[in-house]
Amino acid sequence: MNPGADDDVRRGTGYGFLAYGIWGLFPLYFASLEPSGPFEILAHRILWTLAVCALILLVRRDLGWIRGVLGRPRLLAGITVAGLLIAANWTIYVLAVLTGRTYEAALGYFLNPIVTVALGVLVLRERLRPLQWVAVGIGAVASVWLAVAGGVIPWIPLTLAFSFGLYGLTKKKLGASLTAMRSLAAETTVLSPVALVVLLVLSAQGATTFTTDGPGHTALLVLAGVVTAGPLLLFAAAARRIPLVTVGLIQFITPVLQLLVGVTLLGEHVSGRLWIGFGIVWVALVVLTYDSLATAHASRRALRASRVECPEPPV
Repeated sequence: MNPGADDDVRRGTGYGFLAYGIWGLFPLYFASLEPSGPFEILAHRILWTLAVCALILLVRRDLGWIRGVLGRPRLLAGITVAGLLIAANWTIYVLAVLTGRTYEAALGYFLNPIVTVALGVLVLRERLRPLQWVAVGIGAVASVWLAVAGGVIPWIPLTLAFSFGLYGLTKKKLGASLTAMRSLAAETTVLSPVALVVLLVLSAQGATTFTTDGPGHTALLVLAGVVTAGPLLLFAAAARRIPLVTVGLIQFITPVLQLLVGVTLLGEHVSGRLWIGFGIVWVALVVLTYDSLATAHASRRALRASRVECPEPPV
């Protein structure tokens, strides 16, 4: 690898760690937004994220794509579905943090890679390698254990895992139609009327906190736009520079930090039965990670071998 490419990979890795690290610390931010409820936080997050995206796109003079989106009903429908899925994910996540169940949110994001693989089989008809099947099976065992041990269906982890998995699936179906920033701008634009209605209803009920809990609280709600868009931009910068396998490994920083924050800083208690559930999920993730690393290594080795067997002709 030449020095320039090496520096690019190092920068990309740094961007990835920073993005997933910020996402991992999200519980601290959302906990600081109390007494705002999850729906008020969601509404502000949508509207201020749209404001940040609009500002960036205006500065870049990158608005010509909007007409193309409006002229493609199927793309617009896909963007709407993606927006609704990510809104559901954001709402459940904030609800988990505000009700002292950050550890369940962390479990949801540990389950997410397994759910994503399962959706690939069920929806996209992808073929799994043997170890991927093992990982999915262990993940299913973990879900059953959590339901039986807890006495209830673990709806927060499962809803988070499936909403984000379906969000990723929807984005894959849309293809590379929009960049990360354009996509976030489009999704929040579609959701903004709903966000405004939510704020109007809450205001009519006297249940908004935007102007009633001091300028610090107001500033924290406005900051939701930067907090949402910032890590996404860092992630996009990382994904362009480092292999997908590396991105897949770095992503586990987020749920690990979420779990640590919930237990050590927010004072949440995780029962012994739930720790066993975490352990089963982690076994599945180890299997999935090993399979990804082994497959990537085999692909690189095959590529090097093909270059040796078929050298490029002299110019």
